[in-house]
Amino acid sequence: MDRDRDSCSLGIIFDLDGVIIDSEGLQYRAYCRVLQPFGVQVTREEYGREWIAGGRGPEYAVKKYNLPMAPDQLRALKNPVYQELLHSEVTLMPGAVAALARLGTTFPIALATNSKRDEVDYVMDRFELRGYFAAIVTREDYVGAKPEPAAFLTAAARLGLPPDRCVVIEDAHKGVVAAHRAGCLCIAVPHDFTIDNDFTLATRVVKSLDEISVDLIESLVLTR
Repeated sequence: MDRDRDSCSLGIIFDLDGVIIDSEGLQYRAYCRVLQPFGVQVTREEYGREWIAGGRGPEYAVKKYNLPMAPDQLRALKNPVYQELLHSEVTLMPGAVAALARLGTTFPIALATNSKRDEVDYVMDRFELRGYFAAIVTREDYVGAKPEPAAFLTAAARLGLPPDRCVVIEDAHKGVVAAHRAGCLCIAVPHDFTIDNDFTLATRVVKSLDEISVDLIESLVLTR
């Protein structure tokens, strides 16, 4: 591969939650808090499977526990609790800033997330991350949340690249599926909540962001 010519025609698309910020535990605690008055205690395994991997946790909870509300109402109850935890406790995932800096010297980077813009803006400003991204795609920017491919298709378009020239960094099954459907390559970086997710469709599974190098990105594209 001619690095000078080909690297500039590759892009990286990062997920946010569970990849850049350590927020899945905060989401879990927020749901636990709003479900407690209904006598419901969701296990970490349930949360990892139904919320993170499947992306339809509220639908699951309403049906399984016969809750007196619609799934979107459960989401609405959770949101202010999560916002409070996000603002008071969120931290970066290990190696996140180093990975952005390392890869950003060679590739344009986009963010594509199911999170809403106000949450993303808070994280970008609090941790001074905005300068690493050539494009930021939030839930308001597309129709069809992950595992639908729209987030990654939108991000690729904003980078000015075809999806097959983009490598997605994800932590969960639904994100890997979305990347696959978009036609992107995908590196999965599991964590405690997603270690049991199905990553069959991932191009590569690594243990940490520290393993993702410029050479790895280029080799994945070269050998696809």
